[in-house]
Amino acid sequence: MSTRTIAIVGDYSEAVTAHRAIPKALQLAREHSGLNIDWTWVATRDITEPSVDLASFAGVWVTPASPYENTAGALCAIRWAREGGLPFFGTCGGFQHAILEFAMNVADIPGAAHAETDPNAADLVVTRLSCSLVEISGNIHFEKGSLLARANGSESVVGEYHCNYGPSSAYRPVLEKAGLRFSAWDDAGDVRGAELPSHPFYCGVLFQPERRALKGQLSPLVGAFAKAVAST
Repeated sequence: MSTRTIAIVGDYSEAVTAHRAIPKALQLAREHSGLNIDWTWVATRDITEPSVDLASFAGVWVTPASPYENTAGALCAIRWAREGGLPFFGTCGGFQHAILEFAMNVADIPGAAHAETDPNAADLVVTRLSCSLVEISGNIHFEKGSLLARANGSESVVGEYHCNYGPSSAYRPVLEKAGLRFSAWDDAGDVRGAELPSHPFYCGVLFQPERRALKGQLSPLVGAFAKAVAST
């Protein structure tokens, strides 16, 4: 089988912990399972026509550290993976923008916005968290039978965060009606992850499972994403 390459979409910075961790996480996944995968960073500014710019990739991981240099590029990458059936994984900012893309293009909320970049918008589907999660760890609980639970291999995990924004509960009903499944919560019942059951592999989480790689540990979620890419 030929090598399957993942597009790591984000604006790389050595100062961002998750950016240093993601290649290590994928390397662990490759070593652990012997998967024939590779990866390439793709800056958001380099995505203008996803059918061309992302044509050679078998999966898309949209990374933390927003606002992105080119938000439209990140959203295009997410839409490309969603509509094309390519394995998609979004962590932290990547998850937030997956919510935004779905709201705009599937749930028919054309004015959907992210509070980080458009705080005065009428339809803030991603809002500032009531309590900052910058460098915070906490319990995550996955819905039984969900993709996230299956991928994780259990129904709970301790997640590490570095974020201030998350999906607005006010828009949850319309997003669910459009087909998005919220399937991860913290101890307080706040949404921490979602997936798209109609898609072969599409999920996002607010925490950063990739960080486990900095301790030499493979995150089962990263491993499942890598396996899905290798199977395309």
